[in-house]
Amino acid sequence: MEAKNLRIVFMGTPEFAATSLKRLVAEGYNIVAVVTTPDKPAGRGQKMHESDVKLMAKELGLPILQPEKLRDEAFLAAMRELQPDLGIVIAFRMLPEVVWAMPKHGTFNLHASLLPEYRGAAPINWAIINGDKRTGVTTFLLNHEIDKGAIIGQEEVDILPEDNIGTLYDKLMNIGSGLIIETVERIASGDINPVEQMHIDESTLRPAPKIFKEDGRIDWSRKAEDIHNLVRGLSPYPAAWSPIFKGGEECGSVKIFTTRIELREMNVAPGTVDTDGRMELRVAALDGWVYIDELQLAGKRRMTTRELLLGWRDASAVTFA
Repeated sequence: MEAKNLRIVFMGTPEFAATSLKRLVAEGYNIVAVVTTPDKPAGRGQKMHESDVKLMAKELGLPILQPEKLRDEAFLAAMRELQPDLGIVIAFRMLPEVVWAMPKHGTFNLHASLLPEYRGAAPINWAIINGDKRTGVTTFLLNHEIDKGAIIGQEEVDILPEDNIGTLYDKLMNIGSGLIIETVERIASGDINPVEQMHIDESTLRPAPKIFKEDGRIDWSRKAEDIHNLVRGLSPYPAAWSPIFKGGEECGSVKIFTTRIELREMNVAPGTVDTDGRMELRVAALDGWVYIDELQLAGKRRMTTRELLLGWRDASAVTFA
């Protein structure tokens, strides 16, 4: 069957998914409907927030479905009426079998890791946090377990020393859209031989669970490189952070966005702050100094260390812990 004649239902929520939706339409693929999350109140004013995928679908003039429950009979009836040939899922909810098995050619997912590594909600973050040098994207057929379906295709990418979650997210988002197109073409032509994720020692795999605030707290007793990678893996959002102490009392907190490290033998306690009061601020780790280049004190805006030190005269009197 000609790939551009396939009746495709696209399912997703964030920008990562919206980019692939835009490319599919731009290259002439037949998206018969877009499924995304219901609008939700967000922000201080609690205004209704539309997902990036919904905004893109509206811009492209595509039909939109926003079911509260994926087993809702009205939603399932709407899906059946679409007579889909193929389902594509990117960063969406876990689908029940009645949905993912409905399309004639099944449903495939794009995941931002080289499966079976980093199954879970935050694969891009954890690849950087763990100091990996390579990662990638994977397309796989959906089954009953999260991120465990048969692999269709993969594309690798280097993680550069200067990469953080923001830059790597953008790289994988763009590479992923290409793999989506390739996977649709292969499915249409029958040129797929999905590889089951079997006979794997699950204990050797690194997971990618959702990131919570406590995951971003810096432990200054760790190696400098580990701290640097944590900062990279959470910058610009949600950001690694540290409590600040003065005179033994907690007096605030700081988010840290950009760091450099200097490895050396240390003779000061981890968390000790050293600064020249003008240009540089560094914090002691287990095996060296972590130089902080961009940061944000609680209640303040993000700024460079130089900007901060212009108004923070007692920086050397605090410790990070």
